[in-house]
Amino acid sequence: MTDTTTKAGTTEAGATEAVPTVTTTSTPLAEVLGARAAKALDTHLDLKTAGDLIYHFPRRYDERGEHTDLRELQVGEQVTLLAQVKSLTVRPMRQRRGTMLEITIGDGSGATLTCTFFNQAWRERELLKGRWGLFAGKVTDFRGTRQLNGPAYQLLKADATQDEAAEEIEEFAGALIPVYPAAAAMPTWTIAKHVRTVLENFQAPDDPLPGTVRANRNLVGIGKALHEIHRPTSQEELYKAKYRLKWDEAFAVQLTLVQRKARAAESPGRSRPRSDAGLLAAFDASLPYELTEGQARVGEEIAADLARSHPMHRLLQGEVGSGKTLVAVRAMLQVVDAGGQAALLAPTEVLATQHHRSIGAQLGALGRAGEIDGDPAGTQLTLVTGSLGAAARRAALAKVADGTAGIVVGTHALLYEGVDFKDLGLVVVDEQHRFGVEQRDALRAKAAQPPHVLVMTATPIPRTVAMTVYGDLETSTLSQLPRGRSPIASHVVPPERPAFLDRAWKRVLEEVKAGHQAYVVCPRIGDAAGTEEDGEPPSDNEPARRPPLAVMDVAPILEEGPLHGLRIGILHGRLPADEKDAVMRRFAAGDLDVLVATTVIEVGVDVPNSTVMIIMDADRFGVSQLHQLRGRVGRGSAPGICLLVTEAMEGTPARERLDAVASTTDGFKLAELDLEQRREGDVLGASQSGKLSHLRLLSLLRDSKLIHEARAEAMELVGDDPSLARFPALAASVAALVDEERAEYLEKG
Repeated sequence: MTDTTTKAGTTEAGATEAVPTVTTTSTPLAEVLGARAAKALDTHLDLKTAGDLIYHFPRRYDERGEHTDLRELQVGEQVTLLAQVKSLTVRPMRQRRGTMLEITIGDGSGATLTCTFFNQAWRERELLKGRWGLFAGKVTDFRGTRQLNGPAYQLLKADATQDEAAEEIEEFAGALIPVYPAAAAMPTWTIAKHVRTVLENFQAPDDPLPGTVRANRNLVGIGKALHEIHRPTSQEELYKAKYRLKWDEAFAVQLTLVQRKARAAESPGRSRPRSDAGLLAAFDASLPYELTEGQARVGEEIAADLARSHPMHRLLQGEVGSGKTLVAVRAMLQVVDAGGQAALLAPTEVLATQHHRSIGAQLGALGRAGEIDGDPAGTQLTLVTGSLGAAARRAALAKVADGTAGIVVGTHALLYEGVDFKDLGLVVVDEQHRFGVEQRDALRAKAAQPPHVLVMTATPIPRTVAMTVYGDLETSTLSQLPRGRSPIASHVVPPERPAFLDRAWKRVLEEVKAGHQAYVVCPRIGDAAGTEEDGEPPSDNEPARRPPLAVMDVAPILEEGPLHGLRIGILHGRLPADEKDAVMRRFAAGDLDVLVATTVIEVGVDVPNSTVMIIMDADRFGVSQLHQLRGRVGRGSAPGICLLVTEAMEGTPARERLDAVASTTDGFKLAELDLEQRREGDVLGASQSGKLSHLRLLSLLRDSKLIHEARAEAMELVGDDPSLARFPALAASVAALVDEERAEYLEKG
């Protein structure tokens, strides 16, 4: 919409300028709020237009007369409180010149909090006993007392009666006070004031949702929803507004995925049907064990996909050790039988090398065609990594180009120019979340026709996440562990029981004496070059801590101390590729007793003789990461044990995470817990795109029913109108909520 009618207004700088009487989502904030306020919102919150600000939703609401319980505040938490000044003192500082002003505030719950201001004694003239106000800052701890150090605040009218205070609070949002995601220089009440100004003349966009969808789901209009989300007239109206806006987010994502799935189903591909007398049949006959029920079922699903004349787009998820690689090998052999080639893309050289070695062992003579002990009816297995020497690289690439290599395992090196396939029929992507869209597309582009694609992940994905993030793929799940896999017991080694750590090292000695091996995992490498393999950082509401333990520091301590006499190796991501491979070979061969490593061993490393893992500073890792790591032990006939060493005290969020990990080996339960504790944007790939998540309200965990309903509506709508030609406003809304970069991230196929 074009703004044509204006009126005179005054900016913060005092200059008179034209202000539009009608504000739309595309109106620059400078035209509504003035240059100074617009610049501050842009600088601190990246908000440029009226639409940006209107879609900057409150993260919670304080209700008038219902005060936040100060007893529930966590140290490290950013808070905004409605509270009353209870007492005030000014005294000289002991360690330096100047004075300290200290006030005590309460919220009616009986609990209090102190606020301190340094060399700002003048504030005692306004922070009078009995004054109510909004106080914002970070909760800290000083000698056992919780406090806000130099909080921002907005006082209500001095000596106000309850009714008068209510009227002043009304300036922010009526009965419900919105608390916005804020910055130190842009507190929540300032944002609320700017939102109020924008809403005065705001004209909502045309409602993008088809009338039938709004009626079917009893959804309020977009204009009402946007107004009520900021200035709710009641809890009921706020609920309706949130529900409608969540629908917009869920519907946009599901429409994008359903459209992509429909386009993929129509794109041409090459059928790779299963042969009854080829490599796959010979491989199955050579297996010394039977497939699990899950492996057989998923194998049939994939075989049927490969036989179709449209490219397969399938996600294979499974617990650590559930046998995904075997399923992928069988799919690759089916494609080779049909005259094509298969490529397995791994995120690290360690994992690529491990895959090459383990697949080679599984194939045996079938993977060594042309060699003295090879099967003439077999194929060749080739490894392509960045560390290959010139001669080895030329030989490998020649086999890939002429089709001699039916199965190619590699890292990002497969994506480079000069790596050409004769007939690439299947792309298998291991640990999909570690690859960007461009990398996957670069490998697919090496095929003459769109190849079949199988993406694998050992990180269990909750159902709603799978439907939302991988919604354009068919999904197969392996939850059964193969026969012969041993259980893994997990225990927390807590700081309040120091003798437990001594016992942990003795357990390592006992396992080695029994002929087994151990891992010790640290969150950091530990030299001056940096920490690219750190575990996940502590959450915002956990206090600052010492630097995480490092491989390069821990290994010598163990060699000289509790593990003296054992053969200890070191493995991390910055070692040269040949050194990494040499260390892994020594460990796999049993020439090392203990491997001190970073998360480079998180996926793919398979040493069945390893029975014990000690994870140092376990609270520095995420839930799913811990589950992945412990899957490296108990891979043989002997039971595994994982010990989670931490300094996190009982009752803290970090300790609760570790207790949860220790309590179950069900990866799907842990994935739900992980989702509860992570930002939704991380789940949807905001960190991969480098942008903030477009999901502002939708929770993949709490709103699963809504997401299922949005999926059903999206499938019906796209089935009737694949391009949304009859709903241009909806198509534009989808484009705004799911921009091209995010849409490509969502396209996992």
